Amino acid sequence: MEIRQLKAEEYEQSVSLSEYAFQYTLTPEQKEERKERFKPEQFWGVFEEERLQAKLTILPLKVYLQGKVVPMGGIAGVATWPENRRKGHVSQLLGQALKAMKEQGQSLSFLHPFSIPFYRKYGWELYAEYKNYIISSEQFPPKIEYPGKVVRDIKDISILNKLYQSFASCYQGTLVRDEEWWKYSVLDHTKHSAVYYSHDGDPQGYVLYELKDKMLVCHEFVYLNEEARGALWTFFSNHDSRIEQVKLTMVPCDDDLPYMLPDPRVIQETIPYFMARIVDIESFIQQYTFEAGNSSELTIQVEDKAAPWNAGLWKISINEQGQAKVIKTMGEKEEVQPDLIADIQDWTALFLGYKRPEQLFHIQKLKGQSQKGKELENLIPKAQTLLMDFF
Repeated sequence: MEIRQLKAEEYEQSVSLSEYAFQYTLTPEQKEERKERFKPEQFWGVFEEERLQAKLTILPLKVYLQGKVVPMGGIAGVATWPENRRKGHVSQLLGQALKAMKEQGQSLSFLHPFSIPFYRKYGWELYAEYKNYIISSEQFPPKIEYPGKVVRDIKDISILNKLYQSFASCYQGTLVRDEEWWKYSVLDHTKHSAVYYSHDGDPQGYVLYELKDKMLVCHEFVYLNEEARGALWTFFSNHDSRIEQVKLTMVPCDDDLPYMLPDPRVIQETIPYFMARIVDIESFIQQYTFEAGNSSELTIQVEDKAAPWNAGLWKISINEQGQAKVIKTMGEKEEVQPDLIADIQDWTALFLGYKRPEQLFHIQKLKGQSQKGKELENLIPKAQTLLMDFF
């Protein structure tokens, strides 16, 4: 058995495994189109006698973290032939992927799980969820008079992306999109777009949506201010001769729309979505910004079976500007006792802002000195996680 990156001539093997595992069939035209964009260096496979037995993809992506752009390894396309299930192939691939991402400077990794318990065994943890709304026409927000204008079916990616960047960079873990991502992963032929321009002609928000029977399905609702939100909702309301409901998907969990409605009893659901894991905790903490104002020192213990370079005791020294220095200690020799203890999953959820230190301490996912737990609560900036993409 051999674990290695794929070669260009192994494209057909890769496609065949994907089609079988994910139950779809590409047309000859689709195969040729994807072949042109095939990047074999992003694919890792388990081979036996040069036959592909299992594979995964590491996408070299970037995400917003505390308003900064950081590299992230996106795990996708994890697949194995059914006769090879439970042979440990995926486990070995994930171990190789973690090493590769560390070498490539990707201190974070995201994936969409087929099974949350399965990926928790390898250190990934839920970090993002989103809300869906279904709002009937009689529950729509009131129509407003707005000074600007809504322009439908805008195709200029640069306009959409500028609005997206302003919106997404306020959250933790949102994807940085380039033109190729917009073209192949966001926009398609079935979706409409609409952009709100202010009275001065500045784009202030956009929606991506489609019409299905008597429902308008909105896949992205991005706005920079309440004027834009109200104008775009009025645009939706003006479809009243064609629709009976609006379904909003990928809504951030800090959204307050129901509270603003005349009748807030709309259908709402919260969907657990993507998982994340810190690949290299030393590199991650060095680029992390804690709350400024007070210097502090913490010794944390990290448990991480899948990435042993993370496991152990780490001394974190934080200056008044919120910047940290990290040193791995040899606990047994120096007789250092940890202030706080958690596994890599919970450290990931905590540092990304998905869960607060006090929450994790209360449910005994974070253990140690309660006073240090309170100290960490004051050091971790409050943040909201979000991911509006899929891979």
